[in-house]
Amino acid sequence: IVQLDEIFDIYEVDAVCHFAAESHVDRSVTAPGDFIYTNIIGTYNLLEIARVRSGTVKLIQHISTDEVFGSLGPEGLFTEHSPYRPNSPYSASKASSDHLVRAYRATYGLPVKISNCSNNYGPYQFPEKLIPLMILNAAEGKPLPVYGDGKNVRDWLYVRDHCRAVWSVMKEGGLGETYNIGGGGEMDNLSVVKMICRHLYDILGPLPDGSPRESLITFVRDRPGHDRRYAVDSSKIRRDTGWTPEEDFITGLLKTVKWYLD
Repeated sequence: IVQLDEIFDIYEVDAVCHFAAESHVDRSVTAPGDFIYTNIIGTYNLLEIARVRSGTVKLIQHISTDEVFGSLGPEGLFTEHSPYRPNSPYSASKASSDHLVRAYRATYGLPVKISNCSNNYGPYQFPEKLIPLMILNAAEGKPLPVYGDGKNVRDWLYVRDHCRAVWSVMKEGGLGETYNIGGGGEMDNLSVVKMICRHLYDILGPLPDGSPRESLITFVRDRPGHDRRYAVDSSKIRRDTGWTPEEDFITGLLKTVKWYLD
């Protein structure tokens, strides 16, 4: 917190976009303490620094996730009014940080906004995540581990669209408001992996033995607390800021595959 305090002084910070977090659900299952420390205590430290600088810090934009809402059934969408039902240490830590941000708004009048986004993908993502892991493994002829039956559904959001959405909330969103950000790219994990395999077949051809790259798919034991489906209603951010995603999942995934191969 001392180093963070110095940064606020040196750079005369007047607005903060708070992306910093431990974000990988699998690691939260095996090492939950890191997520509690970074996502809850880290957010608390940031809010405290902003609180004592209430005259100079004009905005805290807190980046969160749709995972705080838990698992959807086969129908419906998460809205800004969906109840919080986190099912992993990761999502619980992010839910806690969301509640802290709202509490500092209510208690201290801190100028905050919150956005809850769906699953990001695109260039520069660390290869522990599903899409880059599958691209790199399939390119190298390694197994493609898919949890359970592969039918867990996610709403995929291209990273540049997410950045544009965050910037639109910072500029146009209301103080104290929450905005859901989704890409409208709902797809189950198995279909995502198969689409990656088809892109790689078109670019690299089959495996050395002539097999399709889909033959690398290996079903593994499901992750504990694995939410079945996420889907996000983004109508509020579209209405309030005019933001819409520019990339659909088909074009965005192909761009992502080519980026990792390059």
